[in-house]
Amino acid sequence: MGMGSNITIAPAVALFCHVIDNYGDIGVCWRLARQLAAEHGLQVYILVDDLQIFRKICPAVDTTASVQHVDGVEIIAWGTTSVPARATDVSLVIEAFGCNLPNDFLEAFARRIPVPVWINLEYLSAESWVEDFHATASPHPLLPLTKHFYFPGFNDRTGGLIREAWLISRRDGFQRQLKANATRHCNNVNGGNASPQVRLLVSVFCYPNAPLLELFKAMENDISQVFCLIPEGVASEKVAAYLGTSARAGATKQVGNLTVEVIALTNQDDYDKLLWTCDLNFVRGEDSFVRAQWAARPAIWHIYAQPDDAHWPKLQAFLDRYVEAASATLQPLLQHLYHAWNGSGHIATAWKNWRTASFDTDASRWENHATVWASKLADDADLATRLLQYAKKLG
Repeated sequence: MGMGSNITIAPAVALFCHVIDNYGDIGVCWRLARQLAAEHGLQVYILVDDLQIFRKICPAVDTTASVQHVDGVEIIAWGTTSVPARATDVSLVIEAFGCNLPNDFLEAFARRIPVPVWINLEYLSAESWVEDFHATASPHPLLPLTKHFYFPGFNDRTGGLIREAWLISRRDGFQRQLKANATRHCNNVNGGNASPQVRLLVSVFCYPNAPLLELFKAMENDISQVFCLIPEGVASEKVAAYLGTSARAGATKQVGNLTVEVIALTNQDDYDKLLWTCDLNFVRGEDSFVRAQWAARPAIWHIYAQPDDAHWPKLQAFLDRYVEAASATLQPLLQHLYHAWNGSGHIATAWKNWRTASFDTDASRWENHATVWASKLADDADLATRLLQYAKKLG
């Protein structure tokens, strides 16, 4: 069967997702499933063990259905007693993030002739060791199956990043319209003599352990108006403590130069638009982390904390790569912001230092740096295309 990238493999794919990091795991898997179906013409079965979380990023999901179809993908409630046989009659199996496929699935796959290509989609990392382990294989000890490890990454020696064919052009069109609307608004004020209001629009998507209250305090004393948008369900206890009320969509508070508003958690397409709109995005996990980079806007990553600080090398590996081409003035400011937001340093100090410097010609170029970074990433093929090319070689 021919597909969008001139790749030919059998048309059915089973993608397994065990929801651990709330929206991150299912977020990555759902974007990949939709892209494989829409752009590459594959029949995609996605098996998910938590439809409640899934529904929060895809409101069309019916949490009571064992089998359903959304956006050209067949969704199967993993853990039900009646998994359709067609979900095992596939030629490509994607095990997301080492979710450990049950023996009955593996035995069903092993009975197929030929056996399907089995790929373990790993977590994204910029660490150098990833390049050595990308596309390595591990035979099953009992069954005639081989698992192949596939690592997303930031260069052509890894598996690339999820990026739909429409993403860049749609983003650019959306941001051009934003700029045009802002210009028209300014030209209609006081006979065209008004300058744009100095303000910073910020989105915050973080884990509960983020130093959110310290950030709010710094924003209250910011040098300009700051409007902070936080999706419902994100760091709810801290947000509620600051608001003095339940952190539900629509709740808002204004103190000093800061306005905080809780917004409804949206589907993935609308979340992309939020990232494209904001001047700065705080993001977490993997899915929003990647989408913030495609937004070509300044972004700060809250990495998932692991025991014994195992996450720090992963954070630093990305940060070293990200700031490499930034100006000498901007580099330490970004390092300080990333470190402080992840618990090493004081976020209030890091915020004040960046905001004070942001009015200097050199230090204000984070926006330009983010645009160049996104453009550089887009020079490489996307993850879905590379993954199918790899599967074709194996099959």
